Amino acid sequence: MDESQAQERALELSRNAVEVISAAELAAKLAEERPLRIKLGMDPTAPDLHLGHTVTLKKLRDFQRVGHTVVFLVGDFTAMIGDPTGRSETRKPLTPEQIKRNAGTYERQVFKILDPARTEIRFNSEWMGAMGVAELIGIAAKLSAARMLERDDFEKRLAAGEPLFLHELLYPLIQGYDSVALKADVELGGTDQKFNMLVGRDLQRAYGQPPQVVMTMTLLEGLDGVRKMSKSYGNYVALEDPPEEMFGKLMSASDALMARYFEILIGGDAAELAAVRSGAMHPMEAKKRLAAMIVAEYHDAEASERAREHFETKFQRREVPADARVYRLDGEIWICELMKQLGFVASTSEARRLVGQGAVRVDGRTITEINFRFVPGENQVIEVGKRRVARIER
Repeated sequence: MDESQAQERALELSRNAVEVISAAELAAKLAEERPLRIKLGMDPTAPDLHLGHTVTLKKLRDFQRVGHTVVFLVGDFTAMIGDPTGRSETRKPLTPEQIKRNAGTYERQVFKILDPARTEIRFNSEWMGAMGVAELIGIAAKLSAARMLERDDFEKRLAAGEPLFLHELLYPLIQGYDSVALKADVELGGTDQKFNMLVGRDLQRAYGQPPQVVMTMTLLEGLDGVRKMSKSYGNYVALEDPPEEMFGKLMSASDALMARYFEILIGGDAAELAAVRSGAMHPMEAKKRLAAMIVAEYHDAEASERAREHFETKFQRREVPADARVYRLDGEIWICELMKQLGFVASTSEARRLVGQGAVRVDGRTITEINFRFVPGENQVIEVGKRRVARIER
């Protein structure tokens, strides 16, 4: 393709990206008219991929649809270090057994979105596991300590007097070297991964390779509307959640998130998005429509319809199991104390743990705030797990 066509294609592929470093380099690579190697690395820190991950996975699919190859890198070696990104403390590394168990689920999940015929699944233990100390020192010699300490979260921890361990400095170094090992042309990641991906550019130059283009994608807010979607925060929707659970979680999202979820997760038509933003589409109906489309995308249309009916029957119509306990309260109560009084948990610590795991729902909405207070009349049904259900009345 000529220069103008390459620039147009680069602009098209950059749509919805937060930043591209650089657009001119991307256009130049596209003009070479060869399949580019588009890298995405994920550490198997948990068995579930969630809707937040799909923002980047769908951009990878855009590259595949115009003939490029996606290299999905499972960071089984880097997971043993623990990604320090955004952390105010040292992340606890995973055991080899945990990593192997989590990594085993990734291939199945990414192929809900990616084309297997244009995808390479790689593990960075392929090269890092066989590397000797002398080779690692050789990689480290390519970057200065000052460069590594430019990273924002490292600077903040040092300024706050928080410990920063040497193995954490190795994480961006190894992630960067992965790009050398894979000869990546483009690397995608969330905005929080920008520094690590730029290290990849530095190392590729040091090893005589053309530097990869870095494309950052937005971080999707979780169901709480505050923090990024993460299993650690219990505010996520997993790609392999059962249809009813997926639908119910999405119905628990705040009204303020609807327009953003429609735009980022669905990419709906302009008229529909405008109706959601303006409030012309009622927030409850907007949520149902969003939930139905997402369940249909990751399951199927029939499962989506069943999930909607399940939600409406169980929560909107307030139909709970016939043997569900009816409990009367005079005033509001802390959610953990309510769980104890109902006999759903034996201790406050167990109640806190269940809230943190996203196992507590009120009127179908997953509770992620540990200080949530149940208000009789305003709230009616509490569920803990799948079998502990109670109706609360005044």
